[in-house]
Amino acid sequence: MSSKWPGKYVIGITGNIATGKSVVRKMLEHLGAYSIDADALGHRAYSKGSPGYKPVVDLFGQWILGPDGQIDRSRLGRIVFTDPQAMEQLENTIHPLVLQAIDYLARRASQTVVAIEAIKLIESQIDKTCDAVWVSYAPTEIQIARLMQARRMDENEARQRVRAQSPQDSKLASANVVIKTAGSFEDTWQQVMNAWQRTLPALVEPAAAVSAQPEAAGGSQPALKLTVTRARPRHSAEIAAFITRMGRGKTLTQADIMAAFGEKAFLLLQQEQKTVGVAGWQVENLVARTTDMYIDPLLPVDEALQPLISEMERASKDLQCEASLLFLQPDLAQHEPVLHKLGYERRLPNTLGVQAWQEAAADSMPTNTVLFFKQLRQDRVLRPI
Repeated sequence: MSSKWPGKYVIGITGNIATGKSVVRKMLEHLGAYSIDADALGHRAYSKGSPGYKPVVDLFGQWILGPDGQIDRSRLGRIVFTDPQAMEQLENTIHPLVLQAIDYLARRASQTVVAIEAIKLIESQIDKTCDAVWVSYAPTEIQIARLMQARRMDENEARQRVRAQSPQDSKLASANVVIKTAGSFEDTWQQVMNAWQRTLPALVEPAAAVSAQPEAAGGSQPALKLTVTRARPRHSAEIAAFITRMGRGKTLTQADIMAAFGEKAFLLLQQEQKTVGVAGWQVENLVARTTDMYIDPLLPVDEALQPLISEMERASKDLQCEASLLFLQPDLAQHEPVLHKLGYERRLPNTLGVQAWQEAAADSMPTNTVLFFKQLRQDRVLRPI
């Protein structure tokens, strides 16, 4: 157990760019860990109004600012990824703030296992606070291909990003567990499961599926007996079949859903063990983002939305979320009175006020969807620091 955070087992996750660190972290989250993305905390630390904002602007000049006064990460990246000294200056400014935020979140976490993802886990000595270091690994050409596909970089830029980092061998030498991510998501999931069961069998059991029974207004019994269950990768074929059956022009395979498990979690709405609804959501940077919501059209929308959204919120609050964003297709967005009863209001991304919330909306919003917003807590989690 960690000496820094008594009662918690801490897994540090690292690996070079595009090797699958975040996929491994999300898989650990599916198994019941509380996960922290140190790189996202770094971005948050120099957002406007945060303590790192002025020092970073003073270092690199007004040129890095966008029209809204926020630091433009792409402009900043063009400086630091081509100049090792500039990168070092940025890290020396931001890392103390990130370490403070990690400490604050880890102490507040109710989960026994805490997983911290950081590309500079070892260089910043975060690994010294960890019980084990897990390293994700992928061959260089796969890293480059992923950067070109996922981040739309050209090949030269992708190779530059890969070359700018320390050799993968230096991280592998510090690893207690190596997860090789060049294969399928099923293969990566099996490696994570095996390592979890090998390392933690006496410490923590994999998180059990949760259920929630909707309550009718006034405390009366609900008209429908619905349950909400946290899906596992073994449900991927069932989820794919249901989403495909619901139409909207999507035909998904089991492999598609397995890949999605590397980014998000799924909830199954069931009636007499038959799936009648699916919600897919992820928690990043203390913001819950529900990007998938499918409900059998034969169900009353109010009775179906309430248990799905309530369970998503419960799980999100357990991950210390500040806000919930629902991205709904027009057929569900038209049920605005139902959503209002659940505390949501229709919003545009640029009206959310907090930069982290606005960025989450801009980054995650699927095309042809409507954004509904709800603040889950009045106290901003990181405001004390």
